[in-house]
Amino acid sequence: MRTQFPEWGGTLDAHPRKRPSIGTALSLDYNHLGLGPIGMIEMKVAGIALDATSRSPIVLLKDTSERRALPIWIGQFEAKAILSALEAEDSPRPMTHDLLVNLLELLGVNLDRVVISALQDNTFYAILYLTNGQTIKHLDARPSDAIALALRTQSPIWVMEEVVADASIPVDRDADAAEAEAFREFVASVRPEDFVMRGESTPEGQEPTS
Repeated sequence: MRTQFPEWGGTLDAHPRKRPSIGTALSLDYNHLGLGPIGMIEMKVAGIALDATSRSPIVLLKDTSERRALPIWIGQFEAKAILSALEAEDSPRPMTHDLLVNLLELLGVNLDRVVISALQDNTFYAILYLTNGQTIKHLDARPSDAIALALRTQSPIWVMEEVVADASIPVDRDADAAEAEAFREFVASVRPEDFVMRGESTPEGQEPTS
């Protein structure tokens, strides 16, 4: 089975023994000055907000100039994973993303960067770029998982320019702060039975239309 990544012009084999190195392909998406990927914008996690209508969590990414924000609607468990990384919470036992980070470290693999690569049918897509020595691999991921891992490994988050152009909004700092506080209050009061289990294939995207 092969997964298409049209924006990178290549494919990735799903079988781990057949996954090709893409070091050559990666040389095409950095400019000659080494300033960063061409056609991408670096963004930081500004926080978690709460949709006032649906009460769904939103992870907010902002560009480094804090002029544009990219909201991505995610699930409650995913939001808690991101929020715990933002607030550097210690868990008595490794949670899922902590376990993945520990596994990468054990195998000697580094998370070079994550890329929010596409927006299709109101669903965002992300790619993890993993390095092991001179070997570079990429792996399809949900944006929330990619962001949660990036925060735990201090890896940069890049977003394709067309995604920013299609889905970003002007920054309203006062509203962002109020929404982030509302979500913290919501998480503090929610009960385990209030959460709805979400499968790994659950799309993460733009504001729901209904």
